[in-house]
Amino acid sequence: MSVYHAGSRAVQDVVGVRDRADHVGRSLGPDVKPVAAAFLELQPLLVAGAADPVTGRVWASPIAGTPGFVRATGPRRMSVTSGPPAGDPLATALSTPGTAVGTIALDPRTRRRMRLNGRLRPTPRGFAVEAEQVFANCPKYIRRRETFEQVRGRAPGASRALTRLGAEQAGLVAAADTFFLATVHTDGADVSHRGGAPGFVRVVSPRELTWPDYPGNAMFRSLGNLHCDPRAGLLFLDWTTGTTLQLTGSARTGFGTGGERTVRFTVTGAVHVPAALPLRWSAPEHSPADPDNSR
Repeated sequence: MSVYHAGSRAVQDVVGVRDRADHVGRSLGPDVKPVAAAFLELQPLLVAGAADPVTGRVWASPIAGTPGFVRATGPRRMSVTSGPPAGDPLATALSTPGTAVGTIALDPRTRRRMRLNGRLRPTPRGFAVEAEQVFANCPKYIRRRETFEQVRGRAPGASRALTRLGAEQAGLVAAADTFFLATVHTDGADVSHRGGAPGFVRVVSPRELTWPDYPGNAMFRSLGNLHCDPRAGLLFLDWTTGTTLQLTGSARTGFGTGGERTVRFTVTGAVHVPAALPLRWSAPEHSPADPDNSR
């Protein structure tokens, strides 16, 4: 049985990478292997993505904690002993049994990332995810940040719910070298990482963003989901101040004659929280994979 649904297959065929995708897809499975379990326990940040069960909107949310707050508690289970910041738009989804959830743990120190998707089960201290797909990704487009610290006494600012981007939010997007993309399909959810030189995400208008889809692992899980369901959620974060910007809306992919791909995202809602996360990371190094790493 293929690990890909029809949407991913359609994009793979357009780009002409089905054979490569089949090869890479052999790495997908439901088991949390020992090396993956060890990786999870070192992480201070997990990003979760899902559709809100009430509104249907898709969001990507950050969850931070002292390393060890995310752990493999079974061969096919991940447990999280924390939750998203107060008032987070995914709070309902992350407390609803059976929610299809995608997660990603990204470690800037080692330029490694791991994705675990499955079904959520609330627990007294947070939630657990019964894994359906676990896989690692290559380090492409991840900018190394050597160290992080937990900032004591950092208190989140007031959460602002918006319907369009103002100058402050547009500035955060323009300065970003990283964001996280949550997508969904009929059988699950997924969160992926997107990276590039600052400015790779363009604010076209207060309600529209665009970015290039750089060559990756050929799975096309995110674009495949969007092929079937345009709902999406974006998470931008400031690695120094802990400020977060969450966007929800819809996305569509354009395919150029030369093989290039561009994603255009329409904003229908946003949540901006200053100092939302108690983490401060060191300055980034350029990723050797950046199409333009001169900046």
